[in-house]
Parts: sequence; structure tokens; C-alpha cells
Amino acid sequence: MTPGYETAIARALGSLTDAFLVESRSAALEVVSARSGSETARVELVIADAADTATAEVPGVMAATQLVTGPAGVLALLRGTYVADDIAAVRGAWGGTSKLPSGVIVVTKSGDVFGEHVVQTGSGQARSRLELAAERDSAHTDLTLRSVELERARFAAAEAGDTKTATAEKVTQARAELRAADVKRAELSEQVSSARASLEAAHAEISRLEEHFRLAGESLETARNAHESAREEHEVFLATERPVIDHAQRQELVELLDAVATEEVDARIGLEGLRQGVRQASESLRVAQARKAEEEAAKAREEAKYRDRVAKAKRARAVLGVLPNVLSLVHASVEESASALVRAEAHRQASQGELTDLRAKDATLRERLASITESVHSLEMHIYEKKLQRTTLLERVNLELGLSEALLLEEYSPDSLVPGDSEDDEGTPFDRVVQEARLAKASKQLDQLGKVNPLALEEFNALEDRHTFLKEQLEDLSKTRKDLESIMEDLDRTMQTIFADAFADTQRAFDEVFPILFPGGTGSLSLTAPDDLLTTGIDVSVRPAGKKIERLSLLSGGERSLAAVALLIAIFKARPSPFYILDEVEAALDDANLGRLLSVIESLRKDSQLIVITHQKRTMEIADALYGVSMRADGVSAVVGQRVREQEALAS
Repeated sequence: MTPGYETAIARALGSLTDAFLVESRSAALEVVSARSGSETARVELVIADAADTATAEVPGVMAATQLVTGPAGVLALLRGTYVADDIAAVRGAWGGTSKLPSGVIVVTKSGDVFGEHVVQTGSGQARSRLELAAERDSAHTDLTLRSVELERARFAAAEAGDTKTATAEKVTQARAELRAADVKRAELSEQVSSARASLEAAHAEISRLEEHFRLAGESLETARNAHESAREEHEVFLATERPVIDHAQRQELVELLDAVATEEVDARIGLEGLRQGVRQASESLRVAQARKAEEEAAKAREEAKYRDRVAKAKRARAVLGVLPNVLSLVHASVEESASALVRAEAHRQASQGELTDLRAKDATLRERLASITESVHSLEMHIYEKKLQRTTLLERVNLELGLSEALLLEEYSPDSLVPGDSEDDEGTPFDRVVQEARLAKASKQLDQLGKVNPLALEEFNALEDRHTFLKEQLEDLSKTRKDLESIMEDLDRTMQTIFADAFADTQRAFDEVFPILFPGGTGSLSLTAPDDLLTTGIDVSVRPAGKKIERLSLLSGGERSLAAVALLIAIFKARPSPFYILDEVEAALDDANLGRLLSVIESLRKDSQLIVITHQKRTMEIADALYGVSMRADGVSAVVGQRVREQEALAS
């Protein structure tokens, strides 16, 4: 390239600084086929193989192809580009009355570009957007690498710190174990010394017990010899004829025998004590030997632990010897990492500023693109809503009116005449206000008519069937009610007849029983409402002889009891039952009244069986059998039964 024209040629090439050079069109097609449709960065390809690079002569300026040497494709790009020395040359070639050929571009050395319709000026020293993006990507890559290195350095520092901490902990633990081992060793030494002292004392005790055992054996042998001599003397004594007893010598011999017996008992007691001492000594010796074996085993274990702790302490000292070198290397690595981090952080901050500017511009462009996209989207949605509304209306017209789109436009378009309300009206032109008023009026009239129920006939038939069914059911209920009322009337008549007969029988029985219980007195039964036997009550009138009493509450206790019993007995006689239970009905009666009651009870025995609970002796005398509870001699209650009639028959 000719010196001095680099800026002009660079401005002429434009964006070719971001392009790639390929040898031929086939190579370009291969590159495009490999990248077409992908989301990679946009690439411009310059074909080196070109057929014609000739340039026409223009007075006052020089063709760029004369200043540049390179492939034919690059020269072909510069065809139609001319370079001027200054503005005066441009004014003569480009700004004059004669026009340049179509597509010719004139470039000055300072970088100004003069085209057929576009003029560009400026130094061109500012970096292009692509350069800034490339530099941003490079800075981001460098920042990533620095961050990775920083993380590695931090990780190494953390590992070194962890190693240091772990090593320090191990050293501390080893020292603590060493001190504990020393303490344990001292304790074991004390225990061994104590065990040795105990062992020596046990040996001394064993020696003493052995000596004592030997002496006891000798004493036992002496006692056995003495016993044997005494036995022989006793046998000799038994074999010797008994002399004439001398009471004075007998007393001496008895005393001597007692003394010998006492010595024998003392010898046996001493022998048993010696045996017990020997057994205790043997047991103490066994315990001392077992303790000695345990102490020796514990001593062996503690010596093994002590040797292990000594080995750990040696390893810890070795680690302490290597640790300063490791720490120095770690500190150096940390300092190097910190300096690298500072440099990377400075470079990152510089790149971050440029990246912030680029992001601001990118955000502005994105906001503008978003607003445009939103506007386009709203327009598309509006159009889609209109289309959807049109489709819905057409479907509704087709469904409700049976009109197609073509027929609807043909007969009801705004250009067609709108038919009137009367048949004579030929129609009027379409007027939206008038037609909306007609629609509102028709809708109001339709609302007044109400909704049409297409199922009215079916509902009427169903209601009619239900009405017929309910009518039949009502007739059945009325008939059933009449039948029930007839049955109730029959029951009422039957109940009245039965009640009247029962009352008459009871009244006659009361008239028979009352004079027996109340001699000389008067009593009667009457109905409170004779005309209505279903709701009537019964009045009991009792008047003992010699008394003028109108109410039962004025009678004494015995009289009230007799009146109640008279009514019950009358009921029993009117409608006999095979079985009756009476519970102390005579408790409030005196002897005279009790005799009258017993005579009445006797009359019931002909047709019925009676169980009477009583404490009265006279009542018990008329019974066929007696049952009671009695306490036996052992204090336990027992049921006692006795057949009175059988005993009377046997007695007779």
C-alpha cells in the first residue's frame, strides 16, 4: 500500500475490517451453507477471485486500485473508489459542475468520504461498536480467567489454611495426649507401687498364716495324740474292774473329767478357728494373685498406649518441623493471588465502565424495540379481536336466523332498503339511529312477552299426571279416613259396652264386699259422667257406721286401707284373675278389721292363687305354705319354707 493513504483506503473499505477473505465463490457457498440458519455472529466474506478490477480515469483524483496491492477480490471492492490529496482536489473532481460516474466514491487522506448521495466526515479514531463488543468480550473472557485463577488461589489458600489448622489441631491434640499419657503413666506408676506394696503385705500375711497354720497343725496333732491317749486310757479304764466307789475320789475324778472335757472343747474350738483362718488366708491369697494378674495386664496395656503416644508425638514433631516451610509457601501463594486479584479487579472495573455504557445503549434500543413490538402486538390483537367478533356474529346469524354471509350482505347490507312495519311500506334507506330505536322497541316488546318455554307442553302433561295421581290418592285417603272413623265408632261402642258391663259387675261386687268390711256402713260406686263413658270418672263413696263423712281424706288410716281393699276385691271378683300378689295390705288394720279382711281373702281362694307378703300372724295361719328368711347359728341368712296344710293333715 502506498504510504500516506492508509486512512483513506480504510475508510473506503468501511466494514471490511470485520470481514473474512475466501478464495472463490464455491468456498463462500460452503461457509454460508455451514453457518446459514444458526444463531452465530454475522460474518462478511470477500471473494479473492474476481474477473475485472479495471477503474475509469477521473481527473484530479487517483484510483484506489492503483494504491493497493492484493487479491483481485479486494481490488474489485475498491473499484469505483478514488483518493484525493485534499479538499481542493475533491472540489474540482466531485464538487464541480461535471458529475462523477454513478457509484463513484472519493476519499481524502484525512478520512472524509464523498459519495453520490452520502458524505461522511470525521477522524474515525473512535472505536466501532464491533470493536467495543470484541473488547468487551475479551475483557469478559480475561475477567473470567482471572476470576478462575482467583478462585483457585483462594481455594489453595483455604486448603492451606485448613491444612495449617488441621496440623495445628493435630499438634495440640498430640501434645494433650502426650500430657495425658504422662499423667496416666504417673498414675500407673503409683498403682504399680501400691500393688507391689499390697503384694508384699499379702506375701507377709501368707507367711504369717502359713506359720499360724503350721502351729495349728502341731496343736491339732498334739490334741489328737492327747485324745488318742485319753481314749486308750478310757478303754483301759472300762476294761479295769470297778473298785469300790469312794465318794471322795469320785468327786475328784468327776472334776478331773470335766477339766479334760473342757480342754477337749477348747482344743476343738481352737482347731476350728485355725481351719477358718487357713481358709481365709487361702481366699486372701487367691484374691491377691488375681489382683496382681489384673494389675500386670493393665500395666502392659498402659505401656502399649504410652509407646503409641510417644510415636504420635514424634510424628507431630516431624509435622511441626515441615509446617513453617508449608506456611511460607502458602503465604507467598496468597500474596501472589492477592496481587493478581487486584490487577484483575482494576481491569474488570475498567471493562465494567465500558460494559455499562454498552448496556445502557443496548437497553435504550431494547426499550424502543419493545415499544414498537408492543404497538405491533396491540394492533395485531385488535385485528384478531375484530376478526373473532366478525366470525362470532356470522356464526350467531347463521345459527339464530339461518342466514349465510353472502345472503346477509345481499339482503341486509347498508345499501339495501330496510322494510317498514306495515306491508304497504316499500322500505326506507338504512339509518343507524332509526334502526337502533326500532331494535330497542322490539327488544322491549319481546321482554314484555317473556321467555318462551319450549318444554311447557311436557311440563303441563307432567303436572296433569301428578294432579290426577294426587287426586286419586286424596280419594283413597278420604275413603280410608271414613273406614277408620267407622272402626273407631265401633271400638268406642264396644269399649263403652265393655266398660259399662265391667262397672256394673264391679259395682255389684263392691256392694257385696263393702258390708263385710264395714258392718253397718254404707258405700257405693258412681260415674261422674254417665252419658259419656269414654271420658267419665268413678266416684267412691264410703261412710262407716256412726260417722257422717263425705270425703275419703277424713277417714282414718285403717278405714282408707279397707276402702281401697274393698274396691280392689270388687274388681277382682268382677273380673277374676288366676293369680294375685298382695303386699302388706293389712299392715294398718286392727284385729277386728283384719278378721273381716281375711274372710274376704278366703273367698278369693276358690278361683285364684294368692301370694301375700305379711308380718301378721293371723294372716300366716290361713296360708297353705309359708316362706321366710331366717338367720342360722353361723350368722348366714337362709330361705325357709313350710307346707302348713300338709303338716295339719299329718297332725290330724
